[in-house]
Amino acid sequence: WRVAPKSVAARFVAFCIERQVIRFGEIKTKAGRMSPYFFNAGLFTDGPSLLKLADYYADVIIASGVQFDVLFGPAYKGIPLAALVVAALARKGVTASYAYNRKEAKDHGEGGDLVGAPLKDQRVLIIDDVISAGTSVRESVLLIQAAGGIFVGVVISLDRQERGQGELSATQEIEGTYHVPVISIATLEDLTGVLEEQLTDEHDAFQVGPVLDKIRAYRDKYGAK
Repeated sequence: WRVAPKSVAARFVAFCIERQVIRFGEIKTKAGRMSPYFFNAGLFTDGPSLLKLADYYADVIIASGVQFDVLFGPAYKGIPLAALVVAALARKGVTASYAYNRKEAKDHGEGGDLVGAPLKDQRVLIIDDVISAGTSVRESVLLIQAAGGIFVGVVISLDRQERGQGELSATQEIEGTYHVPVISIATLEDLTGVLEEQLTDEHDAFQVGPVLDKIRAYRDKYGAK
């Protein structure tokens, strides 16, 4: 799903690079692959950046037209994202609730492994930063369904567009398995596009060229068909 216009996606990528949320270098992903780049929304740590991030998410959710009642944030990165984005949606006239899971079920107080809005009979949209192998989404779907919720989709910051368990990307696998949309603000294609534009500057080209070559090689090796 490309919901954000290409210009918006490019601005988002540039914003992430500027805030060093997209970093370059050999980094091991959750899927066990050595990636030449890494995206970590947990590195948005100041108020202005978080407000801007929440607006990107809110705008792409609204543009998608997906109908939902509850925004579900998987522990841990999804928790602040869900809270921030329901607030951003409220500023734009869209009312929704949010919920999240605990890593370990609580055995006192209200107990259980879910916190926030009730999920029973509610349309639930999962929010996260990226999907690597899709493990977090699948675990979240089980929690949502066990609580009586209706899983309606996923929204992420960056679609890495790389293979999941087979030849398809993890996002394609989730769309095919659950028949719901996976909405992304930007994709790997947008990232490479931003880097390619920097090649026109001689100073930037000296730094960006080798990084872009590694990302292209990684895409050739692990990219979805």
